[in-house]
Amino acid sequence: MSEAAESTASRPPSGWSYLFRGLTWLLTFGCFYLVYTRIAAAAARDGLSVWNYLVEFFSEANWYAWLAIMVPYSLLFFVVDAHVTWRVVRWFNAPTLKLVDVLPIRASAYILSLVNEQVGKGAMTLYLLRRHRVAGWETLSSMLLLGLMEIYQLLLFSAVGMFFYADVVHAASTQLPLETILPAVFLGALVYLPLHVLYFRGHVLPGSKLRDRPILRAFREARPIHYLLIVLFKAPNLLVGVVVYTAALALFNVPVQLGSMLALLPLIFLAAALPLPFHAGALVLWTVLFPNYPEVGAFSMVMHTFFVLINAAIGVLFLPRANRELFGNESRTAAVRSHDEH
Repeated sequence: MSEAAESTASRPPSGWSYLFRGLTWLLTFGCFYLVYTRIAAAAARDGLSVWNYLVEFFSEANWYAWLAIMVPYSLLFFVVDAHVTWRVVRWFNAPTLKLVDVLPIRASAYILSLVNEQVGKGAMTLYLLRRHRVAGWETLSSMLLLGLMEIYQLLLFSAVGMFFYADVVHAASTQLPLETILPAVFLGALVYLPLHVLYFRGHVLPGSKLRDRPILRAFREARPIHYLLIVLFKAPNLLVGVVVYTAALALFNVPVQLGSMLALLPLIFLAAALPLPFHAGALVLWTVLFPNYPEVGAFSMVMHTFFVLINAAIGVLFLPRANRELFGNESRTAAVRSHDEH
């Protein structure tokens, strides 16, 4: 390793990094406190403590039926997620990559995501570097493209839901002006995407050098059909998620219509993407969108915790093969060296 690389690797986090972390944890604490106060107010109206209120809420749920829908949903999510990742990596990084090779790597990344979601994304980068000699920046560009289109998918379905169920968004706008915020966001996203595509195709600002950076390679090579296909490939997870969350809320005795979830769940998933620990943004949005049922904040924590744990369990099943894919050659080389030394 060069001196410059060693200096970079050993450089401590900057003051801005500490400030950002402090702010995210402060916001997270504020989100949890806000949800707690709303649950406490609802519990007080029923003459209960917060603990007894939540125990009563969860004790009335049909847990067996909940597990019966959550486990298959988690498995479907994994398959769809691995498939769309495989497609994007084949298009822009490794044309010979097989889906069966992606499954263990994508599954093992769920284990790493328990600690840090960004670390989880590194598993694919390491695999492509070792097996297909793909530079890390180029793999990261594909992950960024996936992330961008995931946001657009959520915006698209939320716009469709709002168009057909405007009354739902109106009813949910008692604490946030969603009827004003959402159309502005949808319009901004609609205007930006074609400019984004034209820029990376070289038709807008042709003299710009930013697009030539390795981390933006996937955006340079992507055509409009790629953007559309990514949204279509990812769509089953969201559409099935709408059905699953509607059914799950019913099992917890929270009435909600399927159309309402089509309009609201993409917004909740967008809030979950905010860089806050424990998906605190989604936690607050649940209580904002369902003001008469503040306990859905606790419901969202249960849903998220189970989801990440079952995904991690899938990762454990694939972990032996993932280790062979990532470190197999290295392990064999070390064994040969050890044998030669003796």
